[in-house]
Amino acid sequence: MKNLRLIILGFIIGALATYFFCPRQAVEEEAVVAKIVKPKGVITVAQAKELNDNWTKFRKPVLDSITQQMVGKDDYRSAWWSLKDVEDYIAYIKQETQNDGETFTGLRVYFGVYGESISADKKDLSTIFIVPTGSKIVEKASMVNFNLQGGDGDLPKPPLNDGNGGGGYPQ
Repeated sequence: MKNLRLIILGFIIGALATYFFCPRQAVEEEAVVAKIVKPKGVITVAQAKELNDNWTKFRKPVLDSITQQMVGKDDYRSAWWSLKDVEDYIAYIKQETQNDGETFTGLRVYFGVYGESISADKKDLSTIFIVPTGSKIVEKASMVNFNLQGGDGDLPKPPLNDGNGGGGYPQ
């Protein structure tokens, strides 16, 4: 009878330990279903089309006339990256900044122009590339803690380029 009590007591203790110390699937599922909030700065498709139309009206003729004189074709006006490439780039930068004691806080988009050292199909045409922004993590005990740029600066990490150049905003 004593052994039976010990077996039942052991069973109860094991069940309680399992209940309190083992992760529950329901809790994990709740954590995954986080509400996604629309980011600041999202605009409507109509607003994007208007911005693109304004660029076409005020910038395209001037820029295309320059590239027509230089390389005999219209300039690039957009770039495209796959979602996977952008997600992989962000994951890569998060990893690199964490390893190097930096914070990764955003992405900055720059315009550039390919020069002489590129293939003939891109020579002297525009490009757009993405640079990660953030800052060096400074220990709280540090005696010197200032940022000459103010705010987040460009991080010394490889930018993302080589997106597919393209035309205007889709109609």
